Amino acid sequence: MKARTRARSIALQALYEIDMVEHPAVQVLAERLDESPMEPELAEFARQILFGVFPLRSRLDAVIARFAPEWPLDQIAAVDRNILRVALWEFAVAGCTPVKVAINEAVELAKAFGSDSAPRFVNGVLGSLAERRNEISQALVRKGE
Repeated sequence: MKARTRARSIALQALYEIDMVEHPAVQVLAERLDESPMEPELAEFARQILFGVFPLRSRLDAVIARFAPEWPLDQIAAVDRNILRVALWEFAVAGCTPVKVAINEAVELAKAFGSDSAPRFVNGVLGSLAERRNEISQALVRKGE
């Protein structure tokens, strides 16, 4: 697994745990990094993802529901939902990752952590969202101001 993919994986695992059992984000990240130590800049990248996505979960979910209504959020597996949140945050909020890279990384995470159908599902949803990324970015930024 590539270094930045590992950092995304740590952030994803932390987000999943927070969703499932509501442990404190700081504690969860510290535990994940203790279990899987990485270089400081990669640990910082994982931290940025976690604390970028975590406070925006409901807004990211609303965007997914609005712009990809054929996939009801309550029917999306928790791991897949968090993969979508991470990728959407990376390309529409943080702007730190090119869209194609964010989608490819999300598909890799889906292969590692999701069901057999998760990679295709994640690719399809993110493809729909990517087509409207400017509109989505503007909606997320406007709501954040």
